[in-house]
Amino acid sequence: MNNTNKIPVPEHLLVTSTMVFFLVHSMQVGVGILGFEKYIAMDAGYDAWISILIAGVAIHLLLFMIYWILEANGGDLVSIHTSVYGKILGGLLNIGFSFYFLLLSLTVLRTFTEIIQVWVFPQMSVWMFALAYLLLAYYFITGGLRIVVGMCLLSVILGLPLLLFKFFPIQNGQVDNVYPLVDHSINEILVSAKTSTLSFLGFELLLVFYPFIKNASSSKKWAHFASFYTTMIYLASALVAFIYYSEEQLQFVTWGTISLWKIVDFPFMQRFEYMGIALWAYVVLPNICLGLWAASRIPKRMFNIKQKYILILYMVIVFIATIRIDDRNLIDGLNTFTNQIGFYFLMYIPVLFVLTWIMKKVRIANES
Repeated sequence: MNNTNKIPVPEHLLVTSTMVFFLVHSMQVGVGILGFEKYIAMDAGYDAWISILIAGVAIHLLLFMIYWILEANGGDLVSIHTSVYGKILGGLLNIGFSFYFLLLSLTVLRTFTEIIQVWVFPQMSVWMFALAYLLLAYYFITGGLRIVVGMCLLSVILGLPLLLFKFFPIQNGQVDNVYPLVDHSINEILVSAKTSTLSFLGFELLLVFYPFIKNASSSKKWAHFASFYTTMIYLASALVAFIYYSEEQLQFVTWGTISLWKIVDFPFMQRFEYMGIALWAYVVLPNICLGLWAASRIPKRMFNIKQKYILILYMVIVFIATIRIDDRNLIDGLNTFTNQIGFYFLMYIPVLFVLTWIMKKVRIANES
């Protein structure tokens, strides 16, 4: 394959292979985990826990394909598309992925802004929070990927204790809720697995930050470990919600995790969910930073211009879109749209895998 479009990354900008665990996991666990239970249960009911396992297995298969594609090409998404499709068609696909990563950042920012409005500050202006958050993201992104990786590490450390507090609702739940274990059709479970796609989106950013990984081939196990860890967290969160809520109640609970935080009772704190949301504001920040970094990195690679100029443009787009999406129906539609687009982008990975495999075979045949 033609790899002339690759650009070597300086040694001081590389991150260790172990940090891939935090990059992948922090992108997958963000705002989605705060309210995914309702949506996956719409089609499969309490059997949606099976859907999470199916989605988790699918993610592992896609991770295998991504690493194979990257190792076969030796570059990143831009060089892969250029090698497989040529400069024009490959460039169009690269721009499509750039806007897709931008969409992920927009979805996280707008959804979390709604959470702040609903649970903490009902009268808060959307534009003020969005502007402050984007300026904070700009500060970290311009510091480089290593700074963002450090944020990912801290977000994982902060997020785990908050999830452990789900022990409280288990004490008041009914384990019998999840029985019988399977009473939905395979088709319903698969539809629920597709719905859970939004919860796992983000690992495909490996296609962009792969050249920044030191000893990249040794990072495979960390990426798979991160995906497994994410799957277990979503599985545990779903089971806790299913044990505590009846299926009828679950349909009226938009933010299942936050609602369960209300059950946490400490003598020195009456509204634990406020602290949970405050800490989660830092957990979702790496989501936005990684999405914006990857989105702006692609045009930088394509047109050889400074990344910060593209970053500023994309932040303006996200800021305007966040303000324009101003009611619950539009926000719900944004999440549904992102879920659908993300699913099709993930289904594109096997196609790219097959095309890369064919081109590799053709190249070997021509060289022999």
